[in-house]
Amino acid sequence: MSEPDEKSHQGAELPKAKVKHRKWNFPVVWVVPVVAAIVAGYLVYHRVQEFGVKITIRFRNGGGLKTGETPLKYRGVNIGEVRAIELSKDKQYVEVIVRLKRSAASIAQEGARFWIVRPGVGVGNITELGTIITGPHMEVLPGAGPPKSQFVGLENAPVSLEPQGLKIILLSSRLGALKAGSPVYYRGIEVGAVQNTELTTNATAVAIHLTIRQRYANLVRIGSKFWNASGLDVKLGLFRGAEINVESLRSLVGGGIAFATKDAREEPARDGMIFHLEDEPKKEWLEWTPQIVIPSAP
Repeated sequence: MSEPDEKSHQGAELPKAKVKHRKWNFPVVWVVPVVAAIVAGYLVYHRVQEFGVKITIRFRNGGGLKTGETPLKYRGVNIGEVRAIELSKDKQYVEVIVRLKRSAASIAQEGARFWIVRPGVGVGNITELGTIITGPHMEVLPGAGPPKSQFVGLENAPVSLEPQGLKIILLSSRLGALKAGSPVYYRGIEVGAVQNTELTTNATAVAIHLTIRQRYANLVRIGSKFWNASGLDVKLGLFRGAEINVESLRSLVGGGIAFATKDAREEPARDGMIFHLEDEPKKEWLEWTPQIVIPSAP
């Protein structure tokens, strides 16, 4: 090859490859689904983080409870949610599985009391009308024992929501109009209530369990006298006409108990003490006026 041909060949430039940069186009139509997926993922994560331990509560009747809807409340605040409702193996109970919020994990302790709140017509009042619209919910009073995951629910709301109080038993030959929730009076002031009633083990008497509020527990002494305050006490006089005595309309309709104490120097009653319930008071009991110090209201 000649020298000029070589020079001309070397001087020629080789063609360069052209690189075409493609822009990534994200379809706008996918923006909404992607954002929705991110938000849903966050909500699921937040919910998983919010809820903690599971507990099981056994009730005789689970009517009105709904999975994923019925809340567990304490002091009006939602602290858990019903996650499942099943029959027990013996088919005698309804087992309600509740998932507690992490902040309320300490509720699941020995001594905690659970019950279902439903609308009801009580003695002298109508309760929980709001549940007619929202449906039943569950409530709890915390315990103070070791952690626990299995509980037996109450059939009714506890008569006293106070954690403390004097608990005594009255024996009577018959129950009459008394029932759970019937009031207990001292000088016409309601100081406690009937917790529950049952037959004694030999079925010869009725055992009436009372709870006296802690503030008024000092009024009950070992010599205190209790009588049935249910119904009307009508006395007719030639010149005075008729005298009608009744502790309250509530006790007239649903029963009630009254008591009197003779001497403040008597030993205070203790939990579990047993007293006899009289049908009516003696005149002298109504005249007892011991001076007993009552703590101021909290």
